[in-house]
Amino acid sequence: MNKAFVKEQDQDDPFCPRCKSLGEAVSGETLDALVRRDLRGDISAPAYLCGSAGCEVVYFDLFGRVVGREGVLRPVYPKDAGAPLCACFELTCEDVEADLTEGGVTRTRACIDQAKSDAARCLTTSPQGRSCLATVQGYYLKKKAEWQR
Repeated sequence: MNKAFVKEQDQDDPFCPRCKSLGEAVSGETLDALVRRDLRGDISAPAYLCGSAGCEVVYFDLFGRVVGREGVLRPVYPKDAGAPLCACFELTCEDVEADLTEGGVTRTRACIDQAKSDAARCLTTSPQGRSCLATVQGYYLKKKAEWQR
């Protein structure tokens, strides 16, 4: 194909083509596990997760091609607030909030311990394709600060 008709990749930071949030790199293995098979060819490496909760885009590539919420095999956090924070061990926002209500960290701590174990399957279950520890801890600290106000 003539290069005049092919969009060149931008070499800048990977920003979501819809909301302009900075994307997080994900592997092809993560995409293979989470993107509907009929849409998997619509996005190429390198690919990125749009972490903006309000944006319809879940994954995008540097050519501006996207896979939206309807293109993933299951709901993913933060696109769906009801989706687990930790996809491997199903820890939800409600679980973290229950810990805070009870004045403990039982569920959150158990998830963190499990996430550090060999049982974690982050590459193929987490929408980021990596450990959810930062997401879980960040959500816990955010909610704890809200509860203390």
